[in-house]
Amino acid sequence: MKISILISIFTLSISNVFAQTNENVVEINVPIHSAIVYLYGAEVSHVKQVNLNPGLNKIVFTGLSTKLNSKSIQVNTTGEVSILAISDAVNYMANQKESAKVKELKDSVTLVTDNVIQLSNDRDAYTSEKNMLLKNESIGGNDKGVAVAELKLAADLFRSRIKEINTAISSIDKQSNVLNEILIKLNGQLMELNAKNTQPSAEISILLSSKTKTNSTIDLKYIVSDAGWAPSYDLLALDINQPIELKYRAKVFNNTGIDWNDIKIKLSTADPSQSASKPVLDKWSLDYSVANQNYYKSSNMGWDNNAPSSKSGEGYMQNALFENNILQKAEQKAIAKPIEFEEIQVSELSAEFDIKINYSIPSDSKPYIVDVTEYKLPATYQHFSVPKLDRDAFLLARITGWEDLDLVEGPANVYYSGTYVGQSYISTRSVDDTLDLSLGRDNKVLVTRSKIKEYNTKKFLGSTTKETFGYEMNIKNNRKTPIFIEVNDQLPISTQGDIIVESIETSKAEFDSKTGKLTWKYDLQPGEVKKIILSFSVKYPKNTNVNFQKTKMKARAKF
Repeated sequence: MKISILISIFTLSISNVFAQTNENVVEINVPIHSAIVYLYGAEVSHVKQVNLNPGLNKIVFTGLSTKLNSKSIQVNTTGEVSILAISDAVNYMANQKESAKVKELKDSVTLVTDNVIQLSNDRDAYTSEKNMLLKNESIGGNDKGVAVAELKLAADLFRSRIKEINTAISSIDKQSNVLNEILIKLNGQLMELNAKNTQPSAEISILLSSKTKTNSTIDLKYIVSDAGWAPSYDLLALDINQPIELKYRAKVFNNTGIDWNDIKIKLSTADPSQSASKPVLDKWSLDYSVANQNYYKSSNMGWDNNAPSSKSGEGYMQNALFENNILQKAEQKAIAKPIEFEEIQVSELSAEFDIKINYSIPSDSKPYIVDVTEYKLPATYQHFSVPKLDRDAFLLARITGWEDLDLVEGPANVYYSGTYVGQSYISTRSVDDTLDLSLGRDNKVLVTRSKIKEYNTKKFLGSTTKETFGYEMNIKNNRKTPIFIEVNDQLPISTQGDIIVESIETSKAEFDSKTGKLTWKYDLQPGEVKKIILSFSVKYPKNTNVNFQKTKMKARAKF
Protein backbone atom coordinates (compact mmCIF):
# COMPACT_ATOMS: atom_id res chain seq x y z
CA MET A 1 0.00 0.00 0.00
CA LYS A 2 2.80 2.37 0.93
CA ILE A 3 4.65 1.47 -2.31
CA SER A 4 1.57 2.28 -4.41
CA ILE A 5 1.18 5.68 -2.70
CA LEU A 6 4.90 6.50 -3.33
CA ILE A 7 4.59 5.56 -7.01
CA SER A 8 1.48 7.74 -7.36
CA ILE A 9 3.24 10.72 -5.75
CA PHE A 10 6.32 10.22 -7.98
CA THR A 11 4.20 10.00 -11.13
CA LEU A 12 2.27 13.13 -10.13
CA SER A 13 5.52 15.04 -9.55
CA ILE A 14 6.91 14.05 -12.93
CA SER A 15 3.66 15.10 -14.61
CA ASN A 16 3.79 18.49 -12.89
CA VAL A 17 7.39 19.02 -14.10
CA PHE A 18 6.49 18.20 -17.67
CA ALA A 19 3.40 20.38 -17.44
CA GLN A 20 5.52 23.31 -16.30
CA THR A 21 8.04 22.82 -19.12
CA ASN A 22 5.51 21.85 -21.75
CA GLU A 23 6.34 23.39 -25.09
CA ASN A 24 4.86 23.49 -28.58
CA VAL A 25 7.18 21.43 -30.84
CA VAL A 26 6.99 22.08 -34.59
CA GLU A 27 9.16 20.21 -37.09
CA ILE A 28 9.88 22.03 -40.36
CA ASN A 29 11.42 20.65 -43.53
CA VAL A 30 11.71 23.66 -45.79
CA PRO A 31 13.99 23.96 -48.86
CA ILE A 32 16.81 26.47 -49.11
CA HIS A 33 15.48 29.91 -49.99
CA SER A 34 18.70 31.70 -51.01
CA ALA A 35 22.50 31.40 -50.79
CA ILE A 36 25.50 33.68 -50.63
CA VAL A 37 28.22 31.64 -52.34
CA TYR A 38 31.81 32.45 -51.39
CA LEU A 39 34.96 31.34 -53.19
CA TYR A 40 34.86 28.49 -50.69
CA GLY A 41 31.80 27.94 -48.56
CA ALA A 42 28.27 29.33 -48.71
CA GLU A 43 25.75 30.93 -46.40
CA VAL A 44 22.32 29.38 -46.99
CA SER A 45 19.00 30.69 -45.78
CA HIS A 46 15.67 29.05 -44.91
CA VAL A 47 12.56 31.20 -44.49
CA LYS A 48 9.34 29.90 -42.94
CA GLN A 49 6.19 31.33 -41.35
CA VAL A 50 5.11 29.45 -38.21
CA ASN A 51 2.22 29.72 -35.77
CA LEU A 52 3.44 30.18 -32.19
CA ASN A 53 1.43 29.47 -29.05
CA PRO A 54 1.76 31.49 -25.86
CA GLY A 55 4.75 30.28 -23.85
CA LEU A 56 7.57 28.09 -25.10
CA ASN A 57 7.76 26.93 -28.70
CA LYS A 58 10.38 24.60 -30.08
CA ILE A 59 10.94 24.89 -33.83
CA VAL A 60 13.05 22.13 -35.38
CA PHE A 61 14.43 22.62 -38.91
CA THR A 62 15.07 19.12 -40.33
CA GLY A 63 16.73 17.74 -43.45
CA LEU A 64 19.72 20.12 -43.31
CA SER A 65 23.28 19.60 -44.52
CA THR A 66 25.62 17.83 -42.11
CA LYS A 67 28.38 20.16 -43.36
CA LEU A 68 26.96 23.19 -41.58
CA ASN A 69 29.16 25.25 -39.27
CA SER A 70 27.49 25.32 -35.83
CA LYS A 71 29.13 28.60 -34.87
CA SER A 72 27.65 30.38 -37.88
CA ILE A 73 23.94 29.78 -37.13
CA GLN A 74 21.84 32.97 -37.16
CA VAL A 75 18.11 33.24 -36.47
CA ASN A 76 15.85 36.24 -37.04
CA THR A 77 12.15 36.36 -36.17
CA THR A 78 9.32 38.82 -36.64
CA GLY A 79 6.89 39.95 -33.98
CA GLU A 80 7.28 39.99 -30.20
CA VAL A 81 9.19 36.73 -30.00
CA SER A 82 12.24 35.99 -27.87
CA ILE A 83 14.96 33.53 -28.89
CA LEU A 84 15.96 31.51 -25.83
CA ALA A 85 18.26 28.81 -27.23
CA ILE A 86 19.69 27.42 -30.48
CA SER A 87 21.22 23.97 -30.90
CA ASP A 88 22.10 21.61 -33.73
CA ALA A 89 22.49 17.85 -34.05
CA VAL A 90 22.95 15.12 -36.63
CA ASN A 91 20.02 12.76 -37.08
CA TYR A 92 21.29 9.35 -38.24
CA MET A 93 17.84 7.77 -38.17
CA ALA A 94 15.98 10.16 -40.46
CA ASN A 95 16.94 9.79 -44.10
CA GLN A 96 16.44 12.67 -46.46
CA LYS A 97 13.48 12.49 -48.80
CA GLU A 98 14.33 10.79 -52.05
CA SER A 99 13.54 12.39 -55.36
CA ALA A 100 11.26 10.63 -57.83
CA LYS A 101 14.26 9.95 -60.08
CA VAL A 102 16.21 8.27 -57.27
CA LYS A 103 13.21 6.16 -56.26
CA GLU A 104 12.69 5.08 -59.86
CA LEU A 105 16.34 4.07 -60.19
CA LYS A 106 16.27 2.12 -56.93
CA ASP A 107 13.13 0.27 -58.03
CA SER A 108 14.89 -0.61 -61.28
CA VAL A 109 17.93 -1.87 -59.35
CA THR A 110 15.69 -4.10 -57.23
CA LEU A 111 13.89 -5.51 -60.27
CA VAL A 112 17.09 -6.23 -62.21
CA THR A 113 18.73 -7.70 -59.10
CA ASP A 114 15.82 -10.12 -58.64
CA ASN A 115 16.20 -11.24 -62.26
CA VAL A 116 19.95 -11.77 -61.79
CA ILE A 117 19.33 -13.84 -58.65
CA GLN A 118 16.74 -15.96 -60.47
CA LEU A 119 19.17 -16.58 -63.34
CA SER A 120 21.86 -17.51 -60.83
CA ASN A 121 19.51 -20.02 -59.19
CA ASP A 122 18.63 -21.52 -62.58
CA ARG A 123 22.33 -21.84 -63.44
CA ASP A 124 23.02 -23.63 -60.15
CA ALA A 125 20.17 -26.08 -60.87
CA TYR A 126 21.48 -26.88 -64.37
CA THR A 127 25.03 -27.26 -63.08
CA SER A 128 23.89 -29.66 -60.33
CA GLU A 129 21.97 -31.76 -62.85
CA LYS A 130 24.98 -31.87 -65.18
CA ASN A 131 27.25 -33.02 -62.35
CA MET A 132 24.74 -35.67 -61.34
CA LEU A 133 24.63 -37.07 -64.89
CA LEU A 134 28.41 -37.10 -65.19
CA LYS A 135 28.81 -38.93 -61.89
CA ASN A 136 26.37 -41.70 -62.95
CA GLU A 137 27.97 -42.77 -66.23
CA SER A 138 28.07 -46.56 -65.58
CA ILE A 139 25.13 -48.56 -66.87
CA GLY A 140 24.22 -52.01 -65.54
CA GLY A 141 27.02 -52.17 -63.00
CA ASN A 142 30.59 -53.46 -63.35
CA ASP A 143 29.80 -57.19 -63.74
CA LYS A 144 26.68 -57.15 -65.84
CA GLY A 145 26.90 -56.30 -69.51
CA VAL A 146 24.52 -54.01 -71.41
CA ALA A 147 22.92 -54.67 -74.73
CA VAL A 148 24.11 -52.57 -77.67
CA ALA A 149 20.63 -51.11 -78.20
CA GLU A 150 20.34 -50.08 -74.57
CA LEU A 151 23.85 -48.61 -74.63
CA LYS A 152 23.04 -46.56 -77.74
CA LEU A 153 19.80 -45.34 -76.18
CA ALA A 154 21.61 -44.28 -72.98
CA ALA A 155 24.36 -42.51 -74.96
CA ASP A 156 21.79 -40.58 -76.97
CA LEU A 157 20.03 -39.59 -73.77
CA PHE A 158 23.26 -38.40 -72.10
CA ARG A 159 24.39 -36.47 -75.15
CA SER A 160 21.03 -34.84 -75.72
CA ARG A 161 20.57 -33.78 -72.08
CA ILE A 162 24.13 -32.53 -71.59
CA LYS A 163 23.76 -30.48 -74.79
CA GLU A 164 20.49 -28.97 -73.53
CA ILE A 165 22.08 -28.13 -70.17
CA ASN A 166 25.14 -26.50 -71.76
CA THR A 167 22.91 -24.44 -74.07
CA ALA A 168 20.77 -23.31 -71.14
CA ILE A 169 23.83 -22.37 -69.03
CA SER A 170 25.31 -20.42 -71.97
CA SER A 171 22.04 -18.52 -72.41
CA ILE A 172 21.87 -17.78 -68.67
CA ASP A 173 25.46 -16.44 -68.68
CA LYS A 174 24.67 -14.08 -71.58
CA GLN A 175 21.55 -12.78 -69.86
CA SER A 176 23.43 -12.35 -66.57
CA ASN A 177 26.20 -10.37 -68.27
CA VAL A 178 23.66 -8.02 -69.84
CA LEU A 179 21.80 -7.54 -66.57
CA ASN A 180 25.04 -6.98 -64.62
CA GLU A 181 26.03 -4.23 -67.08
CA ILE A 182 22.62 -2.64 -66.56
CA LEU A 183 23.14 -2.84 -62.78
CA ILE A 184 26.50 -1.11 -63.07
CA LYS A 185 24.92 1.72 -65.06
CA LEU A 186 21.97 2.05 -62.67
CA ASN A 187 24.21 2.18 -59.61
CA GLY A 188 26.52 4.58 -61.38
CA GLN A 189 23.58 6.86 -62.12
CA LEU A 190 22.51 6.66 -58.48
CA MET A 191 25.97 7.76 -57.43
CA GLU A 192 25.84 10.59 -59.97
CA LEU A 193 22.70 11.78 -58.20
CA ASN A 194 24.57 11.53 -54.89
CA ALA A 195 21.93 9.09 -53.62
CA LYS A 196 22.91 7.30 -50.41
CA ASN A 197 20.74 4.86 -48.56
CA THR A 198 21.91 5.81 -45.09
CA GLN A 199 22.76 9.47 -45.53
CA PRO A 200 22.24 11.35 -42.25
CA SER A 201 20.88 14.86 -42.02
CA ALA A 202 21.36 17.73 -39.61
CA GLU A 203 18.73 19.45 -37.50
CA ILE A 204 18.65 22.88 -35.90
CA SER A 205 16.39 23.38 -32.88
CA ILE A 206 15.26 26.87 -31.89
CA LEU A 207 13.55 27.51 -28.56
CA LEU A 208 11.26 30.55 -28.77
CA SER A 209 9.13 32.35 -26.24
CA SER A 210 5.97 34.20 -27.20
CA LYS A 211 3.61 36.11 -24.92
CA THR A 212 0.64 35.66 -27.24
CA LYS A 213 -0.52 33.43 -29.99
CA THR A 214 1.11 34.87 -33.12
CA ASN A 215 2.36 34.20 -36.60
CA SER A 216 6.10 34.77 -36.97
CA THR A 217 8.48 34.53 -39.91
CA ILE A 218 11.70 32.71 -39.04
CA ASP A 219 14.80 33.39 -41.12
CA LEU A 220 17.46 30.74 -40.45
CA LYS A 221 20.98 31.23 -41.84
CA TYR A 222 24.15 29.20 -41.48
CA ILE A 223 27.38 28.54 -43.35
CA VAL A 224 28.17 25.23 -45.05
CA SER A 225 31.43 23.91 -46.42
CA ASP A 226 32.01 22.03 -49.69
CA ALA A 227 30.49 24.69 -51.91
CA GLY A 228 31.93 27.65 -53.76
CA TRP A 229 32.55 29.35 -57.07
CA ALA A 230 35.31 30.19 -59.50
CA PRO A 231 35.31 32.86 -62.22
CA SER A 232 35.07 32.04 -65.91
CA TYR A 233 35.25 34.70 -68.60
CA ASP A 234 34.42 34.99 -72.28
CA LEU A 235 36.20 37.76 -74.19
CA LEU A 236 34.68 38.54 -77.59
CA ALA A 237 36.20 40.85 -80.20
CA LEU A 238 34.34 41.41 -83.48
CA ASP A 239 36.92 43.55 -85.29
CA ILE A 240 39.94 45.76 -84.60
CA ASN A 241 37.76 48.86 -84.47
CA GLN A 242 35.27 47.39 -81.97
CA PRO A 243 35.37 47.33 -78.15
CA ILE A 244 35.91 44.06 -76.31
CA GLU A 245 32.82 42.38 -74.85
CA LEU A 246 33.56 40.69 -71.54
CA LYS A 247 31.06 38.12 -70.28
CA TYR A 248 31.59 37.53 -66.59
CA ARG A 249 30.50 34.03 -65.58
CA ALA A 250 30.98 31.83 -62.56
CA LYS A 251 31.31 28.09 -62.13
CA VAL A 252 29.35 27.25 -58.97
CA PHE A 253 29.62 23.86 -57.28
CA ASN A 254 27.60 22.31 -54.47
CA ASN A 255 28.63 19.22 -52.54
CA THR A 256 26.77 19.93 -49.30
CA GLY A 257 24.42 16.96 -49.59
CA ILE A 258 21.40 19.22 -50.17
CA ASP A 259 20.25 20.34 -53.62
CA TRP A 260 19.70 24.05 -54.25
CA ASN A 261 16.51 24.20 -56.26
CA ASP A 262 15.53 27.44 -58.01
CA ILE A 263 17.10 29.73 -55.42
CA LYS A 264 18.35 33.30 -55.35
CA ILE A 265 22.18 33.37 -55.51
CA LYS A 266 24.68 36.03 -54.57
CA LEU A 267 28.39 35.59 -55.26
CA SER A 268 30.96 37.06 -52.90
CA THR A 269 34.74 37.30 -52.58
CA ALA A 270 34.48 37.76 -48.80
CA ASP A 271 35.82 35.26 -46.30
CA PRO A 272 32.92 33.46 -44.54
CA SER A 273 35.20 32.43 -41.68
CA GLN A 274 36.42 35.96 -41.04
CA SER A 275 36.96 37.14 -37.48
CA ALA A 276 34.59 39.49 -35.68
CA SER A 277 37.54 41.38 -34.17
CA LYS A 278 38.25 44.92 -35.29
CA PRO A 279 40.56 45.18 -38.34
CA VAL A 280 44.25 45.96 -37.89
CA LEU A 281 46.36 47.57 -40.61
CA ASP A 282 49.47 45.57 -41.46
CA LYS A 283 52.57 47.01 -43.09
CA TRP A 284 52.04 47.61 -46.81
CA SER A 285 55.09 46.40 -48.72
CA LEU A 286 55.48 46.79 -52.47
CA ASP A 287 57.27 44.12 -54.46
CA TYR A 288 57.40 42.76 -57.98
CA SER A 289 54.43 40.64 -58.96
CA VAL A 290 55.21 36.93 -59.09
CA ALA A 291 52.62 34.35 -60.13
CA ASN A 292 52.20 31.73 -57.44
CA GLN A 293 49.60 29.03 -57.72
CA ASN A 294 49.34 26.33 -55.10
CA TYR A 295 47.02 23.41 -55.49
CA TYR A 296 45.61 21.41 -52.63
CA LYS A 297 42.71 19.10 -51.96
CA SER A 298 39.33 20.13 -50.61
CA SER A 299 39.29 17.85 -47.57
CA ASN A 300 38.97 20.55 -44.89
CA MET A 301 39.87 24.00 -46.24
CA GLY A 302 40.03 25.35 -42.70
CA TRP A 303 36.62 24.03 -41.67
CA ASP A 304 36.03 22.06 -38.50
CA ASN A 305 33.62 19.58 -40.01
CA ASN A 306 33.22 16.24 -38.26
CA ALA A 307 30.13 15.13 -40.13
CA PRO A 308 30.46 11.47 -41.09
CA SER A 309 29.99 10.34 -44.65
CA SER A 310 28.52 7.04 -45.81
CA LYS A 311 29.84 5.08 -48.73
CA SER A 312 27.86 5.81 -51.88
CA GLY A 313 25.63 3.07 -53.12
CA GLU A 314 25.58 0.83 -50.03
CA GLY A 315 22.50 -1.32 -49.62
CA TYR A 316 21.25 -1.24 -53.20
CA MET A 317 22.12 -4.87 -53.90
CA GLN A 318 20.27 -7.85 -52.49
CA ASN A 319 22.63 -10.64 -53.40
CA ALA A 320 25.87 -10.77 -51.39
CA LEU A 321 27.54 -12.97 -54.02
CA PHE A 322 27.93 -10.16 -56.55
CA GLU A 323 27.05 -7.02 -54.56
CA ASN A 324 30.63 -5.85 -53.92
CA ASN A 325 31.75 -6.54 -57.47
CA ILE A 326 28.87 -4.61 -59.04
CA LEU A 327 29.26 -1.64 -56.69
CA GLN A 328 33.01 -1.53 -57.19
CA LYS A 329 32.58 -1.35 -60.96
CA ALA A 330 29.92 1.33 -60.61
CA GLU A 331 32.13 3.38 -58.31
CA GLN A 332 35.01 3.21 -60.77
CA LYS A 333 32.77 4.60 -63.50
CA ALA A 334 30.78 7.16 -61.54
CA ILE A 335 32.88 8.38 -58.61
CA ALA A 336 33.44 12.13 -58.78
CA LYS A 337 36.95 13.55 -58.77
CA PRO A 338 37.81 15.65 -55.72
CA ILE A 339 37.57 19.40 -56.17
CA GLU A 340 40.96 21.04 -56.60
CA PHE A 341 41.67 24.59 -55.48
CA GLU A 342 44.19 27.21 -56.46
CA GLU A 343 45.43 30.07 -54.34
CA ILE A 344 44.57 33.46 -55.84
CA GLN A 345 44.70 37.08 -54.78
CA VAL A 346 41.55 39.18 -54.35
CA SER A 347 40.98 42.74 -53.29
CA GLU A 348 40.99 43.44 -49.55
CA LEU A 349 37.58 45.09 -50.02
CA SER A 350 35.31 42.19 -50.88
CA ALA A 351 32.98 42.33 -53.86
CA GLU A 352 29.46 40.94 -54.20
CA PHE A 353 27.46 40.11 -57.30
CA ASP A 354 23.67 39.79 -57.20
CA ILE A 355 22.57 37.23 -59.76
CA LYS A 356 19.46 38.41 -61.59
CA ILE A 357 17.75 35.05 -62.12
CA ASN A 358 17.32 32.01 -59.90
CA TYR A 359 19.46 28.93 -60.41
CA SER A 360 19.35 25.25 -59.43
CA ILE A 361 22.66 23.75 -58.30
CA PRO A 362 22.43 19.99 -57.53
CA SER A 363 24.65 18.55 -54.82
CA ASP A 364 26.96 16.57 -57.10
CA SER A 365 30.28 18.51 -56.98
CA LYS A 366 29.94 19.45 -60.65
CA PRO A 367 30.47 23.06 -61.77
CA TYR A 368 27.39 24.83 -63.10
CA ILE A 369 27.67 28.01 -65.16
CA VAL A 370 26.04 31.11 -63.67
CA ASP A 371 25.86 34.35 -65.65
CA VAL A 372 27.14 37.23 -63.53
CA THR A 373 27.27 40.31 -65.75
CA GLU A 374 28.57 41.73 -69.04
CA TYR A 375 30.87 44.65 -69.83
CA LYS A 376 31.90 46.61 -72.91
CA LEU A 377 35.58 47.45 -72.53
CA PRO A 378 37.55 49.96 -74.60
CA ALA A 379 40.45 48.31 -76.35
CA THR A 380 43.32 49.21 -78.63
CA TYR A 381 44.62 46.67 -81.10
CA GLN A 382 48.11 45.98 -82.36
CA HIS A 383 49.92 43.23 -84.22
CA PHE A 384 52.94 41.31 -83.06
CA SER A 385 55.34 39.09 -84.98
CA VAL A 386 58.52 37.10 -84.35
CA PRO A 387 59.38 35.93 -87.91
CA LYS A 388 62.33 33.88 -86.66
CA LEU A 389 59.94 31.61 -84.70
CA ASP A 390 56.63 31.95 -86.54
CA ARG A 391 55.83 33.36 -89.99
CA ASP A 392 52.41 34.64 -88.92
CA ALA A 393 51.39 37.92 -87.33
CA PHE A 394 49.39 37.79 -84.11
CA LEU A 395 46.65 40.24 -83.21
CA LEU A 396 46.76 41.63 -79.66
CA ALA A 397 44.00 43.48 -77.82
CA ARG A 398 45.01 45.88 -75.05
CA ILE A 399 42.12 46.40 -72.64
CA THR A 400 41.98 49.36 -70.28
CA GLY A 401 39.67 50.01 -67.35
CA TRP A 402 39.39 46.38 -66.30
CA GLU A 403 40.86 46.99 -62.84
CA ASP A 404 37.63 48.73 -61.70
CA LEU A 405 35.37 45.75 -62.49
CA ASP A 406 35.93 43.61 -59.37
CA LEU A 407 37.36 40.81 -61.48
CA VAL A 408 38.72 37.68 -59.82
CA GLU A 409 41.70 35.84 -61.26
CA GLY A 410 40.63 33.16 -63.67
CA PRO A 411 40.73 31.71 -67.20
CA ALA A 412 39.18 33.53 -70.13
CA ASN A 413 37.96 32.01 -73.39
CA VAL A 414 38.91 34.35 -76.25
CA TYR A 415 36.81 34.71 -79.42
CA TYR A 416 37.60 36.83 -82.47
CA SER A 417 35.13 37.41 -85.31
CA GLY A 418 32.91 34.67 -83.90
CA THR A 419 35.73 32.09 -83.86
CA TYR A 420 37.25 30.56 -80.77
CA VAL A 421 40.91 31.58 -80.61
CA GLY A 422 42.10 29.98 -77.39
CA GLN A 423 42.31 30.54 -73.67
CA SER A 424 43.97 33.41 -71.85
CA TYR A 425 44.21 34.25 -68.15
CA ILE A 426 43.04 37.37 -66.35
CA SER A 427 45.51 38.09 -63.57
CA THR A 428 44.54 40.76 -61.07
CA ARG A 429 48.08 40.71 -59.66
CA SER A 430 49.32 42.82 -62.58
CA VAL A 431 50.40 46.31 -61.57
CA ASP A 432 49.71 47.49 -65.11
CA ASP A 433 46.35 49.08 -65.89
CA THR A 434 46.35 47.45 -69.33
CA LEU A 435 45.45 43.84 -69.94
CA ASP A 436 47.05 42.30 -73.05
CA LEU A 437 45.22 39.45 -74.77
CA SER A 438 46.26 37.48 -77.83
CA LEU A 439 43.46 37.12 -80.37
CA GLY A 440 45.35 34.62 -82.49
CA ARG A 441 46.87 34.72 -85.97
CA ASP A 442 45.87 37.38 -88.47
CA ASN A 443 46.16 36.00 -92.01
CA LYS A 444 45.59 39.48 -93.46
CA VAL A 445 49.03 40.59 -92.30
CA LEU A 446 51.81 38.79 -94.19
CA VAL A 447 55.27 38.30 -92.73
CA THR A 448 58.26 36.71 -94.48
CA ARG A 449 61.86 36.08 -93.40
CA SER A 450 64.53 34.79 -95.79
CA LYS A 451 68.31 34.59 -95.98
CA ILE A 452 70.30 37.05 -98.10
CA LYS A 453 72.84 34.93 -99.99
CA GLU A 454 75.47 37.61 -100.43
CA TYR A 455 75.46 38.29 -96.69
CA ASN A 456 75.91 34.68 -95.66
CA THR A 457 79.67 34.07 -95.94
CA LYS A 458 82.43 32.30 -94.06
CA LYS A 459 86.05 33.57 -94.09
CA PHE A 460 89.28 32.50 -92.40
CA LEU A 461 91.38 35.38 -91.11
CA GLY A 462 94.66 34.08 -89.64
CA SER A 463 93.77 32.26 -86.44
CA THR A 464 90.12 33.30 -86.50
CA THR A 465 87.01 32.42 -88.44
CA LYS A 466 84.44 35.06 -89.39
CA GLU A 467 80.91 34.15 -90.38
CA THR A 468 78.41 36.70 -91.64
CA PHE A 469 74.64 36.25 -91.59
CA GLY A 470 71.97 38.31 -93.31
CA TYR A 471 68.18 38.18 -93.38
CA GLU A 472 65.43 40.13 -95.08
CA MET A 473 61.97 40.48 -93.49
CA ASN A 474 58.93 41.85 -95.26
CA ILE A 475 55.71 42.88 -93.52
CA LYS A 476 52.65 43.66 -95.63
CA ASN A 477 49.28 44.99 -94.42
CA ASN A 478 46.49 43.47 -96.52
CA ARG A 479 43.81 44.93 -94.31
CA LYS A 480 41.58 47.79 -95.39
CA THR A 481 42.49 49.74 -92.26
CA PRO A 482 45.84 50.93 -90.86
CA ILE A 483 47.58 48.74 -88.31
CA PHE A 484 50.32 49.11 -85.73
CA ILE A 485 52.77 46.20 -85.60
CA GLU A 486 55.72 45.25 -83.43
CA VAL A 487 58.32 42.93 -84.94
CA ASN A 488 60.94 41.13 -82.84
CA ASP A 489 64.19 39.39 -83.74
CA GLN A 490 67.54 39.01 -82.03
CA LEU A 491 71.31 39.11 -82.17
CA PRO A 492 73.26 36.30 -80.52
CA ILE A 493 74.91 37.07 -77.19
CA SER A 494 78.44 35.78 -76.65
CA THR A 495 79.17 33.93 -73.45
CA GLN A 496 82.90 33.51 -74.27
CA GLY A 497 85.52 36.22 -74.45
CA ASP A 498 86.97 34.95 -77.74
CA ILE A 499 83.61 34.87 -79.49
CA ILE A 500 82.83 38.37 -80.84
CA VAL A 501 79.44 39.37 -82.26
CA GLU A 502 79.26 42.52 -84.41
CA SER A 503 76.09 44.16 -85.69
CA ILE A 504 76.19 45.19 -89.37
CA GLU A 505 72.64 46.28 -90.24
CA THR A 506 69.53 46.35 -88.02
CA SER A 507 67.26 48.83 -89.91
CA LYS A 508 67.18 51.23 -86.91
CA ALA A 509 65.86 48.65 -84.50
CA GLU A 510 65.63 49.19 -80.73
CA PHE A 511 68.35 47.02 -79.20
CA ASP A 512 68.53 45.45 -75.74
CA SER A 513 72.21 44.68 -75.11
CA LYS A 514 71.44 42.32 -72.20
CA THR A 515 69.14 40.00 -74.11
CA GLY A 516 70.07 40.73 -77.73
CA LYS A 517 66.44 41.52 -78.52
CA LEU A 518 65.68 43.71 -81.54
CA THR A 519 62.37 45.55 -81.82
CA TRP A 520 60.80 47.34 -84.77
CA LYS A 521 57.53 49.28 -84.47
CA TYR A 522 55.62 50.46 -87.54
CA ASP A 523 52.33 52.05 -88.50
CA LEU A 524 51.35 50.42 -91.77
CA GLN A 525 48.72 51.81 -94.09
CA PRO A 526 46.47 49.49 -96.12
CA GLY A 527 48.58 47.70 -98.72
CA GLU A 528 51.86 49.11 -97.37
CA VAL A 529 54.97 46.89 -97.23
CA LYS A 530 57.86 47.39 -94.81
CA LYS A 531 61.30 45.83 -95.46
CA ILE A 532 63.72 45.02 -92.65
CA ILE A 533 67.39 44.07 -93.15
CA LEU A 534 69.19 42.27 -90.36
CA SER A 535 72.84 41.28 -90.66
CA PHE A 536 75.63 40.51 -88.21
CA SER A 537 78.99 38.75 -88.03
CA VAL A 538 80.55 36.35 -85.52
CA LYS A 539 84.32 35.91 -85.01
CA TYR A 540 85.69 32.90 -83.15
CA PRO A 541 88.96 30.86 -82.93
CA LYS A 542 89.75 28.93 -86.10
CA ASN A 543 90.06 25.48 -84.52
CA THR A 544 86.71 25.63 -82.64
CA ASN A 545 83.13 25.05 -83.62
CA VAL A 546 80.26 27.39 -82.70
CA ASN A 547 76.72 26.09 -82.75
CA PHE A 548 74.63 28.76 -84.48
CA GLN A 549 71.50 26.63 -84.71
CA LYS A 550 68.97 26.98 -81.89
CA THR A 551 67.06 23.75 -81.26
CA LYS A 552 64.13 22.54 -79.20
CA MET A 553 63.19 19.17 -77.76
CA LYS A 554 60.42 17.11 -79.41
CA ALA A 555 59.21 13.56 -78.87
CA ARG A 556 59.07 10.98 -81.64
CA ALA A 557 58.51 7.26 -82.00
CA LYS A 558 61.53 5.03 -81.52
CA PHE A 559 61.69 1.82 -83.58
